[in-house]
Amino acid sequence: MTGMVLTVGNTLMGDDGAGPLLAELLEARPAAGWTVLDGGATPENVTYVVRAEAPERVLLVDAADMRLPPGTVCRINEADVAKQFLINTHAIPLDVLIASLRETVPRVTFVGIQPEVVTFFGDMTPAVKAAVEGLHRSLLLGTDPDDLPTVAERHDQTAMT
Repeated sequence: MTGMVLTVGNTLMGDDGAGPLLAELLEARPAAGWTVLDGGATPENVTYVVRAEAPERVLLVDAADMRLPPGTVCRINEADVAKQFLINTHAIPLDVLIASLRETVPRVTFVGIQPEVVTFFGDMTPAVKAAVEGLHRSLLLGTDPDDLPTVAERHDQTAMT
């Protein structure tokens, strides 16, 4: 399997830098079977790289307001992306980006990390940094991101506690 981790986010916006931090970690310590591409705040500007490399799969990672505890990591279904769970700091909505990626990539999985603070020149919070490090570890261990719980599953778990 060839996969590409496409990260999204702005390092100047506190927890919105979760994606770029994951890219840094994967560049320093790569996960088998995955390449990494940091799309920054304008991931649409790097879609040509994705198309050129033609991976079988793209794992898209970004901060997402899912109304869950800070640092929560989960899959966001494509239908939910359109509901704007996302921190809207990007030039185009991510559901448009995902649709564009699907034109050439058979599998696109979107993983969101719940931010705590998204402010200009803010620092990344410990909860989000720990979540990114945990996601990096799971990729190193070969865990399939499709095994992460969805937003709906996390909300169900939160309601039960």
